[in-house]
Amino acid sequence: MTEFKEQTRPEAGESEVEVSAVAEVLASMQGLETRPVADHVAVFEHAHEQLRRALDPRHG
Repeated sequence: MTEFKEQTRPEAGESEVEVSAVAEVLASMQGLETRPVADHVAVFEHAHEQLRRALDPRHG
């Protein structure tokens, strides 16, 4: 699996909360390759939901 570079500072237009939330989602996906393929959809759906909550202020 591709390793994700952890970003330590927000880029223009990002808040530290957004960066932290995204880093947490990416970290939760580490080791996915060792889990049964049948689990992957649920993991991706959960990650997608968490990313939407972190990045879309209207999605609450």
